[in-house]
Amino acid sequence: MKRTPELLAPAGNFEKLKTALYFGADAVYLGGKNFSLRSFSDNFGKEELKEAVEFAHARGKKVYVTANIFAKNADFPALADYFSYLQEIGADAALVTDAGVLSVAKKAAPELALHISTQANTTNKYAAGFWREQGAKRVVLARELSIAEVREIKDHCPDLELEVFVHGAMCISYSGRCLLSNYLAGRDSNRGECVQACRWKYRLRAEDREGEIFAEEDDRGTYIFNSKDLNLSAHLSALADAGVDSFKIEGRMKSAYYVATVVNAYRRLLDGKMTAEEAARELDTAAHRDYTEAYAFGNNDKTVNYADSQTAGTRVYTANVLEGAHAGGAALIEMRNRFRLGDELEILSPSDSFGRRFTVEEMRGEDGESVADAKLVQQRLRIFCPHELCAGDILRKVPKGE
Repeated sequence: MKRTPELLAPAGNFEKLKTALYFGADAVYLGGKNFSLRSFSDNFGKEELKEAVEFAHARGKKVYVTANIFAKNADFPALADYFSYLQEIGADAALVTDAGVLSVAKKAAPELALHISTQANTTNKYAAGFWREQGAKRVVLARELSIAEVREIKDHCPDLELEVFVHGAMCISYSGRCLLSNYLAGRDSNRGECVQACRWKYRLRAEDREGEIFAEEDDRGTYIFNSKDLNLSAHLSALADAGVDSFKIEGRMKSAYYVATVVNAYRRLLDGKMTAEEAARELDTAAHRDYTEAYAFGNNDKTVNYADSQTAGTRVYTANVLEGAHAGGAALIEMRNRFRLGDELEILSPSDSFGRRFTVEEMRGEDGESVADAKLVQQRLRIFCPHELCAGDILRKVPKGE
């Protein structure tokens, strides 16, 4: 890979922000309490936004703040103040969708960089050029584009940064412009309240066939609205060569463990520390839907996830490392899923300890007592490990016999 694009990770809350940066993200995107399309994520209050920016900048990282709702008239008085505040605290960019919001942001915060959200459905070079003329620094392209089309856009707008989703949930609608949630649950998907109705099980009948059930349906129902998860880990070099400036991972609603697993895999790919085949196995360790390359190489009618909503990962998230220890020492951990003496654990880490395994032979409670079964929720334990562990690392359980 001749050039290394930015690795951009989701941060649904402060824990996930810290996790993403620890495991190698160059930047994070997050939302405030308002104007974001992930209202049910924890998100960041006013002071938390400032703290997040300071935390990231102290580590040489960037923070992009989402303000990508489809705004209504009543939103604008508060939006102007919001953009002014983002500029004041030093946010690296704001993501916007609406032309009116863009206009207000330019006036209220002229020094704040503006990125055009994927919700704007930028699918061609002329639209990208339009956003550049309006002052946008970057465009997050629609997920429906091929690598060849991305290259055409970059050739047409060489001075415009391009951001592309490379991993995570897909939407059955054009880059998120959906009304299923509105109609079926009364929650506006384009104002941050999507209930992901596309993931529900449906029973469909054709009106002109006297109610005959569609062929795709079995005794579990059908999931024809349910998209597979995007995974372009095998095509990062092609995307970089096409001019992509930022590789974006979806998942502000996903767990910190998911963020750690995916960011770590992509970081290692970009740094040449992991092959595409190794990354494919690693990305299977966290829960996900069946994977798809979506439209990277043109039209694709194999993006629907008929079987179910999730595929279980090949590892069990077991514990967080709170205090590290040298090889052979006792690290302080916090239990996340039950494990016992004799279980085999694997280390998830940005360090060279990544992938190393060990059998749990000794654990002690906070009072020094011997523990054979870590079954208490968020129990803190001292665990003896033959490999170096660092604060921020994660332990996960390996299936027996693997």
